[in-house]
Amino acid sequence: MAASRNRDGFQVQEYPRFPNLAAMMLALARAWPNRRMLRHHRDGAWHSVTWGEFGRYAASAAKRFREMGISAGDRVVIVADNRPDYVIAEVALMAIRAIPVPTYTTNTIDDHAHVLRDCGARAAIAGQADHHAALVKAAGIADGLDLLLTMDSPEWAEIIGGEASLDALAAEADEIAGGSLACLIYTSGTGGVPKGVMLPHAAILSNCAGAFELLRELPIGDDIYLSFLPLSHSYEHTVGQYFLPSIGAEIVYSRGVEHLAADMVSVRPTVMTVVPRILEVIRGRVQSQLARGPAWRQQLFHRALEIGLKRIDRRRLSPLDWAIDPILDRMVRQKVRDRFGGRLKGIMSGGARLEPEVGRFYLALGLRVLQGYGQTEAGPVISANPPQAIRIDTVGPLLEGVELRIAEDGEILVHGDLVMAGYWGQPEATAAAIQDGWLHTGDIGVLEADGYLRITDRKKDMIVLSGGDNVAPARVEGMLVGEPEIAQAVVLGDGKPALSALLVAADGFDAEAVGHAVARVNARLSVTERVRRHTLVEAFTQENGLMTPTLKVRRRAVMERFGDKLAG
Repeated sequence: MAASRNRDGFQVQEYPRFPNLAAMMLALARAWPNRRMLRHHRDGAWHSVTWGEFGRYAASAAKRFREMGISAGDRVVIVADNRPDYVIAEVALMAIRAIPVPTYTTNTIDDHAHVLRDCGARAAIAGQADHHAALVKAAGIADGLDLLLTMDSPEWAEIIGGEASLDALAAEADEIAGGSLACLIYTSGTGGVPKGVMLPHAAILSNCAGAFELLRELPIGDDIYLSFLPLSHSYEHTVGQYFLPSIGAEIVYSRGVEHLAADMVSVRPTVMTVVPRILEVIRGRVQSQLARGPAWRQQLFHRALEIGLKRIDRRRLSPLDWAIDPILDRMVRQKVRDRFGGRLKGIMSGGARLEPEVGRFYLALGLRVLQGYGQTEAGPVISANPPQAIRIDTVGPLLEGVELRIAEDGEILVHGDLVMAGYWGQPEATAAAIQDGWLHTGDIGVLEADGYLRITDRKKDMIVLSGGDNVAPARVEGMLVGEPEIAQAVVLGDGKPALSALLVAADGFDAEAVGHAVARVNARLSVTERVRRHTLVEAFTQENGLMTPTLKVRRRAVMERFGDKLAG
């Protein structure tokens, strides 16, 4: 991102300061009326929405929402796939001081019922017919709904297609204080029942301003961002719905994870955000295809990888390395980059720990992977690697405006505008999470002398072996899934003499191959970290309840379902 960019007459030298998210989005709709803002796939073709169209739709929706009885402070649940109507609905709700509650489309009926009941929503917006049906059933379990709208309906077309004054709505939005509640985003539930995180406008805007400074040196111009993580995910919600649009990037909504590979090739994005699982899966596919190919192709790939690793480790290249590197880049690295569309300037990985070897794999192939760290309770971004100084084994320096300290027990504490206002309706949980203004993240880490943050584990997941040794399971699990034979891993051992592991084999590999992979990992681990026993289990998926919608493994659920396989 250049220090200064001109976008349709709007000069971006410093991140623009607005009192709240609605004011920002409506101001940009007036500043950039003809600029393409959003793109989505419908009826077999891609369709664009300009900023001017977005502004008109949001103004019309705000007017109609009011006429339907939605008032300031009302919670409105949104259950929809990523699409232009999502941001239209959310900004319209924020502008009239209602509180949008983005919720996962993959939630069970009971999950939806919990959210409806917990936040006290009397209105909801569904994306399509199956989302509508799920909310009807959930409302029957909860306390009912007074209003249920569906984006795929003639009524919705009327809601966003009416006449209303954008200028009047923008003037009204300008009066909303930054400290007021912008939205409720529910945690993914890895540690129990999802809690509603109250995010003020100032928290998300703080993240946006910090991200702008972090990426200032990235040469971003007229960028295309492929959005596929759900907008109910706090990471995508902040980055894909507010930050990147606010600096002029065009947001292209993917047709879904099942179409992601094709969408990357056809859309050719310049910026993406991902969770580590996506990078692990693509790396695994590359390695599997390579293993089935001829020996000469494998040799070329490994040579390209080797030279790439020398570069990122700043090791000296031999004269032969220099001579063959351009050839290897065209024959090997470019083919991998082409899987992502061939134009990527940066991929920001967040939402879970990225195994360093996975990150190094992509960096060595010429893909700029930037690992970051955060949580829903912090807007959600706390730190991230800058593009000009990547240290992939860390989560980078703090975003501007973030204060951090490490407690005596190693827990990361965070302070600043990015911190949530608390958990909806849970004062005790709020008091435990925020003490003297400092958010207790529950993560263990070290802030290094150069300001880079290193995460070592989750505080509550730390394993204490029967001999008193403390082991961080995330490190061991990351090394296990870094092997091509292992797709997923959960390490156990609390109160036991040694670690055990529940493993999911990658496609095409059997128990023997997995056993060899475990042995390779053990050879790189300390004695207390080594996995003494392991067993293969079925894949962890959202459908069987073992993975969250943000593609994080539900450790507790996995242990409860498969723990007895390691008994005895």
